[in-house]
Amino acid sequence: MKLYSGIDLHSNNHVLTIVDEQDKKVLEKRLPNKLEVTLNCLMPYQEEIVGIAVESTYNWYWLVDGLMEAGYDLHLVNTAAVKQYEGMKHTDDHYDAFHLAHLLRLGILPTGYIYPKEQRAIRDLLRKRSLLVRHKTAHTLSAQSLHTRMTGRKASSNVIQRPTAESIYLPSLSSTNRKLEMQANLRMIKALHQQIIEIEKVVMAQIKLSPSFLGLKRVPGIGDILGLTIMLETGEISRFPSAGHYASYCRAVKSRKVSNGKKKGEGNRKNGNKYLGWAYVEAANHMIRYCDAGKRFFQRKLAQRNRAVAVKATANKLARACYYVMRDQALFEPALLFR
Repeated sequence: MKLYSGIDLHSNNHVLTIVDEQDKKVLEKRLPNKLEVTLNCLMPYQEEIVGIAVESTYNWYWLVDGLMEAGYDLHLVNTAAVKQYEGMKHTDDHYDAFHLAHLLRLGILPTGYIYPKEQRAIRDLLRKRSLLVRHKTAHTLSAQSLHTRMTGRKASSNVIQRPTAESIYLPSLSSTNRKLEMQANLRMIKALHQQIIEIEKVVMAQIKLSPSFLGLKRVPGIGDILGLTIMLETGEISRFPSAGHYASYCRAVKSRKVSNGKKKGEGNRKNGNKYLGWAYVEAANHMIRYCDAGKRFFQRKLAQRNRAVAVKATANKLARACYYVMRDQALFEPALLFR
C-alpha cells in the first residue's frame, strides 16, 4: 500500500498527516519540533511512504535535512503557488497538512528547490554579507545627509567610509549632539566594513567558482564575490528551462497582466530570488560605468524612463546573458547583447 504524507510546519510545532491511495487518513498528529519525535512517529510507515510534502516559510532546514538523511523522499512546497480549495468555509493546520498529502498523491503539488545542504551554509554567509552591505550603505547615506544639512556641502561616500573619516567630518560640526550622531554613523560603517571583509576572506578561502560558472568573471561588472553569489544562489542552472524563466527568478522582468493591450493588474513581484535580483542590479551598476555597450544601452533606456527602470532593464539583459554563459559556457559578447 502506498502512503503519502503532508507536514504543515510552524515555529514551535508541526502537524503530520499520512493518507493512503483513497485519501483516507492513516495518521494525524500535532508534534513538537523535535526530529527524533517525528522520525519515531513515521517509522512504522516508512516502507510504504512514497513521499513527504513539507510546507514552511523559513525554518525547514532541520526537518527536511533530517528526513532526507533518514531515507524519505522530500518535497518542499512552493507556498506562493499552492492553492487551497476555495469552497471551504473553515480550514486549520490539520486540513492544510491533509491537503498537502492529497496534492502529493495526485502529482500536482507545486514544489520548490531544496538547495544542497553541503553549500547552504556558505550561501547563507554571503546572504549575511549582503545584509551588512545594505546596513553600511544606510549609515553612509545617513552621515552624508547629516553633513549636508549642517554644512550645506555634499560629503563624498568614499571619504565617509575611510578609517580617518572621524577626523575629517567631526570638526565641521559645532554641536556636541551632532558630533555624536555623526560619530555613531562613522563607527558603525567602520565595524560593518571590517565584518564584510572578514566574511569575504572566509568565503574565498572555502569555495571557488566551479568550471561551469567561470565564464561569469568575463562579464563586465561581475567579480569574485558577485560571481560566487550568482553561482550559489542559482544552484543547478539546468532547473531553468529558458533564459526568460531564469530572468524571472532573478526578479529582472516586469510583473504585469495584460489583456487586449491594456494592463489589468500585476502578479507577485516578490516571486523569485531577491539575492540574485540584488546581484544583477549591482553588476548592472558596474557595467554602465565600465562597459561602453552597456553604457549606451542604459542611456537609451534612461531617455525613456527613470534611472531605476533603466538599471533594471540592464540587469534583465545581464541575467539572460549569464544564463547562456552558465548553461552553455558561452562567451559574453557585449556588442551582441546590447545591439
